[in-house]
Amino acid sequence: MMEHATTIGRGGAPGCLALLIAAGLLSGPAAAQANPGADTLTREQGGTGSAARVAEAVRVTAAPEIDGVLDEAMWASAPVLGGFVQREPEEGALAEDRTEVRFAYDEQALYIGARMYGDPAVIRTDMTRRDDEGGAERLVVSLDTYRDRRTAYTFAVTAAGVRIDYYQGSDREGDEDFSFDPVWTARTQVDSRGWTAEIRIPFTQLRFNPGHAQTWGVNVVRVRPALQERAYWVLVGREETGWASRMGDLRGISGVAPSRRIELQPYVASSARMVSGVDADDPFAEETEVAFRVGGDLKMGLGPNLTLDATFNPDFGQVEADPAVVNLSAFEVFFDERRPFFTEGSQLFDVGSLFYSRRIGAPPHGDADADYVESLDNTTILGAAKLTGRLPSGLSIGVLSALTQEETVSTYSETTNAFEDVAVEPLTAYGVVSMDQQFGANGSNVGFIVTGVHRALDGQPELASLLTENALGGAIAGRYRWAGGMYDAHLRLQGTHVSGSEEAILRQQTSSRRYYQRPDAPHVEVDSLRTSLSGYVLSTGASRNSGTHWLWDVDLWAESPGFEPNDLGAHSTTDGYGGFAGLYYRETTPNPLTRRYTVRLMTSQEWNYGESHTSSWYGFNLNGVFANYYYFEIGLDYNPPVLSHSLTRGGPLMRSTGFNGVFAGIETPSGRKLELDLWAGTGNDELGGWSYWVAPEASWRPTPRLELSLEPEYSRSHEPRQYVDDVDGGPDATYGTRYVFSHLDYSELSAQLRLNLAIRPDLTLETYAEPFASSGRYYGFGELARARDNDLRAYGEDGTTIAHVRTDTEDHYVVTDGAESFTIGNPDFRAMSFRSNVVLRWEWRPGSTLFLVWQQDRSGGGLPNRSVRPGDLGDAFSAAGDNFLAVKATYWLPL
Repeated sequence: MMEHATTIGRGGAPGCLALLIAAGLLSGPAAAQANPGADTLTREQGGTGSAARVAEAVRVTAAPEIDGVLDEAMWASAPVLGGFVQREPEEGALAEDRTEVRFAYDEQALYIGARMYGDPAVIRTDMTRRDDEGGAERLVVSLDTYRDRRTAYTFAVTAAGVRIDYYQGSDREGDEDFSFDPVWTARTQVDSRGWTAEIRIPFTQLRFNPGHAQTWGVNVVRVRPALQERAYWVLVGREETGWASRMGDLRGISGVAPSRRIELQPYVASSARMVSGVDADDPFAEETEVAFRVGGDLKMGLGPNLTLDATFNPDFGQVEADPAVVNLSAFEVFFDERRPFFTEGSQLFDVGSLFYSRRIGAPPHGDADADYVESLDNTTILGAAKLTGRLPSGLSIGVLSALTQEETVSTYSETTNAFEDVAVEPLTAYGVVSMDQQFGANGSNVGFIVTGVHRALDGQPELASLLTENALGGAIAGRYRWAGGMYDAHLRLQGTHVSGSEEAILRQQTSSRRYYQRPDAPHVEVDSLRTSLSGYVLSTGASRNSGTHWLWDVDLWAESPGFEPNDLGAHSTTDGYGGFAGLYYRETTPNPLTRRYTVRLMTSQEWNYGESHTSSWYGFNLNGVFANYYYFEIGLDYNPPVLSHSLTRGGPLMRSTGFNGVFAGIETPSGRKLELDLWAGTGNDELGGWSYWVAPEASWRPTPRLELSLEPEYSRSHEPRQYVDDVDGGPDATYGTRYVFSHLDYSELSAQLRLNLAIRPDLTLETYAEPFASSGRYYGFGELARARDNDLRAYGEDGTTIAHVRTDTEDHYVVTDGAESFTIGNPDFRAMSFRSNVVLRWEWRPGSTLFLVWQQDRSGGGLPNRSVRPGDLGDAFSAAGDNFLAVKATYWLPL
């Protein structure tokens, strides 16, 4: 079914705690004092954010030395970009201190020199890794090099000299794609008048249209966390939308041709894995496993606007591990993509749910049945390539292809004393083509995406019965914007077609995404002879995105039961049609209590194609910023009971228990040496179920180079209807099957710890550690009494008995109902894990990096005799697991 964002801010249940401490936190900042460095530009000279402002770049014959000192004569003669205006704290007021920015260029690069005036005592110089803004003061330069008034390349540098870069693929300031990692240089200096910055951006790292005279869009922002100030050269107000469309012009660049851009980045890596708790009888287990890898990345410009990226035998050993989760649902958990090759330019493929790059190189789908099996964590990516860019016509292009290796694992049978190789993943080819055409003065767009997967399954009957052979997906999407982007309307049609063996398509029909086997679903049925499956998603909507107070959003969708994008996409459930509506009121003018706030009223409803009401949600959200810059948020969620077609995991419709919840949170102002957040939430349902959670966060910077953070989270819940199993022999009221449920007491405790040390902007040590523990106890077993209800026929009553059998080799329940008896495995669990990642990163020359990596992955279990406690996190540190050490070096070679 269509997944829609139903919570605001933290995305769970967080703040009324904000109200408890607000009384002492609402005093406004002290009035600004007169400053001789303050800007003197009048609003009539451009302070209102007019996009007609013009900056000039001058051509130079000698490149400046990038040392952060503006001592070259060129900087004294270059035109000054000034007149910065606040958006925060007082929109439209002149910036507290003067900022002067100058542009120059030669045949190879664009140069930026900037002087930021201010009291050195309030200039934050926090040093962080690249792309981490932290709490440092910074200068942000955004360039719309295509002058399409939609996209921008952004380069920022902090007062400590840390470089930050991202790509903005839409006309929105907050759209920040940090996977954009160009090779450029920047240096800064702090002195008695403030600080200075020098920046060099090679033209090889930018894409722009060919032509003798270039006119680019430009905006510059100075961010001063110590003063809670954001000052803009071209102001984009709080009530306005748009970013690139509101930029001024950067003129004067001429005689510069886009470079062909050929860059090669080979790597060498060596690793060692130390495994604890090795089974001496396992012929595949080794206490130490040593490996050596070589590979590389290629980046090549194809004409002035397109770039080809290719990777061969890629290594992602330095990428941070996924967080630990316990999944008690029937649906897949989707993790964020972290691999650099796939994250860069990913916005070009973000159309619907058809592309999820973590399908490429995922763990093998097959499983080998033997006494001992060789372990294999991921499928090997033999190679991948992508073509991305934007043509002068406004057509954005994204093409991606990848090939993964056929994977086999060795097995050993103690009975036959024989080894065997078993295929667990076929040779697989992946392909994606995406195009998007922008049109009109307001940046409307229309485009399409096509995805495809082909698996070489010939001669592999086991895998052919498990996986589809071919999977095709496609979408056509468009968004029309008008009134300067204040309003928009969108329409999207997605379709999929998968084909394969009868067994593979039967698995698709009965999977948790659709459950065609549901006995009371007249609109779907299982066909064991099918060799293909097709489906569609149609969605449309309109919204008001800017305005003084009132905003709104309306969306409608329909998802056919046969929609199946998951060979290369990411989608949880299908079979639904419904809508979402939201009405929002916001106030952006400061008052004695708040600087701004937004109130949201929202609802989402859905029915399946059998016309059963399967989802209902109503939400209220209030968030804003107090006068002293503390952020607060309060939310209410109401989910009335509906008829669920997934609770019985393929059985009949069942009445859900509903949910009423409240969450709240408060956060201290950003940019402080000590930042504290507190979020909490609680809720209950109609059958006495309940849940609560609390998530405090703390980030402390004792020195400008060192940052420590701790993010613990504790949750506990009682679920009165947790699915356990289904057993034959049920009554007619449940279509001949017993659907077994129980009460579940569940608790979870985790803590994310980070220690980051920035020795220099190009030399950092980053440490991440997450101990995790959870426990679940099942009791009060019973079976669903009748379809379309949630009453249970409790075992141990009504002529039934239940006995718990626990021995050294068995742990289950025996249920007797008259002359029948059956067993239920004991689902109780206790799980713990410890995952850590320590990475020393040294950019030893521009674009070339050395990584030293130490990773740990430990896990364990035990009897869930109580809810988890803080001491369980300590047990996670001593659990059995792996230690992984690696050294990786890359070398950037522009050709």
